Amino acid sequence: MGSVAMDSDYGVPRELSALQKARALYRPDLPPCLQGTTVKVEYGDAAIAADVAGAHVISHAFPHTYGQPLAHFLRKTAAVPDATVITEHPVVRVGVVFSGRQSPGGHNVIWGLHDAIKAHNANSKLIGFLGGYDLLGRTRDQIRTTEQVNAAMTACQALKLDALVIIGGVTSNTDAAQLAETFAESKCSTKVVGVPVTLNGDLKNQFVETTVGFDTICKVNSQLISNVCTDALSAEKYYYFVRLMGRKASHVALECALQSHPNMVILGEEVAASKLTIFDITKQICDAVQARAEKDKNHGVVLIPEGLVESIPELYALLQEIHGLHDKGVSVENISSHLSPWASALFEFLPPFIRKQIETEKLLAQLVEAEMNKRLKEGTYKGKKFNAICHFFGYQARGALPSKFDCDYAYVLGHVCYHILAAGLNGYMATVTNLRSPVNKWKCVHDDRKAMVTRTSCQSNWEACCSHGELLRQNSSSFLMEDIYRNPGPLQFEGPGGETKPISLCVEDRDYMGRIKQLQEYLEKVKSIVKPGCSQDVLKAALSAMASVTEMLTIMSSPSFSGQATI
Repeated sequence: MGSVAMDSDYGVPRELSALQKARALYRPDLPPCLQGTTVKVEYGDAAIAADVAGAHVISHAFPHTYGQPLAHFLRKTAAVPDATVITEHPVVRVGVVFSGRQSPGGHNVIWGLHDAIKAHNANSKLIGFLGGYDLLGRTRDQIRTTEQVNAAMTACQALKLDALVIIGGVTSNTDAAQLAETFAESKCSTKVVGVPVTLNGDLKNQFVETTVGFDTICKVNSQLISNVCTDALSAEKYYYFVRLMGRKASHVALECALQSHPNMVILGEEVAASKLTIFDITKQICDAVQARAEKDKNHGVVLIPEGLVESIPELYALLQEIHGLHDKGVSVENISSHLSPWASALFEFLPPFIRKQIETEKLLAQLVEAEMNKRLKEGTYKGKKFNAICHFFGYQARGALPSKFDCDYAYVLGHVCYHILAAGLNGYMATVTNLRSPVNKWKCVHDDRKAMVTRTSCQSNWEACCSHGELLRQNSSSFLMEDIYRNPGPLQFEGPGGETKPISLCVEDRDYMGRIKQLQEYLEKVKSIVKPGCSQDVLKAALSAMASVTEMLTIMSSPSFSGQATI
């Protein structure tokens, strides 16, 4: 990687800063299972869909690609007798496309993929398609409809691609799952591999511990939030309402709250679970403002996720009606007269500047200000006049230089893509687990994408956040009242902050496959003990224990039990 970059639009050289030049010299490490030119893979059981009730439907929708075995890539020296060893690496042609919005670190997937295919055969080719990000350009094209899927297959066949790597988030990987199924059904030889890259962090399940870009976005935003906290503490007269990107999921807001310790954070998933209205949320914030004023604190910082409005029942229903009218060509000026009575009343209640575009932070700030002024006049609020400042920390962070963790993670995922291709697998997602540990302890276990995408809805993947959600709840009172603001500082590649990872990643025991393997070892031990000839007492104890465990697991695996899951 050189010190001169080409402008993506005009092809003219642009000068790099000293930092960019230093970063260009960085070489990420690889875990032992990806080092060398030998690909060694162990196949395990087929993964199941988390939604047991929907597994039958999914298996019928994806008959060619659902229920494929787990693929676990091993180091060359691993003593696994049943492992498949691949030493011959013919020339391959691999296509890569960025799908969706930009996410810091995404380019390192290409870097890792390019290094991997060239290391195994110098004559292999990597072909980039027009897609998202600046390296390959940006397009609104999708691979979703029958026509689009067929066009993609035609292009892959014309270019004689051995594999197509699709880099993106939940929607992109869901589309890629359908593409892989169609290719398999049509006997198209191109294999489809997905890579979890999205700054929203909402592609999260047992196998995807986090996504590329999430760490960078949270660190960049946390520094900005910390700066705002310092300003609020200094001025002592402003409440900052900060809206953070993340679409419907609140993962970015939660992680930034853990990193920067603002006074309050409103989480969309908890709002939805508690069925809170906009007025409930307003009252919560007002009560907090009043409690702080009683301690002579007339300032504060409130974090709001981008998709909060979708979690508030009445606002979401209003938006659905408005979108339906927009699709019918109704102008903004005439919206109110076409809405249902209750929706029209709510629409007219909203401040005029909110009606054209609902910016949640401004709406809440306006409602809180009105309520606090009301309490001030009534004499129930003894604090100073409420002053709010609103910010949206969002897309300006998409172009940030990626964190060291995102650089390493993305580069490793690029290598994983080649290993999946070398193993001849179709419809898989490149994943790495045990990410909280150093790179040399990362594990590469891969599941077919259909079982994965059924686990990536906003509500279901929020269940994976229970540990750090609980950490936030434990500290919410002190965050609210004590102003224990924390400043993680700017992104660092070296020094005390260079090796930090998302708090939400580090507080959880996410070695899912490690625990599966541990369970299998226990089962093997039981089999070795309970054999013909063992004592009656041993047999009786084993039967009793296994009957109890089986009954409990059957209940927990039932659809009715899954529906009772709480945040």
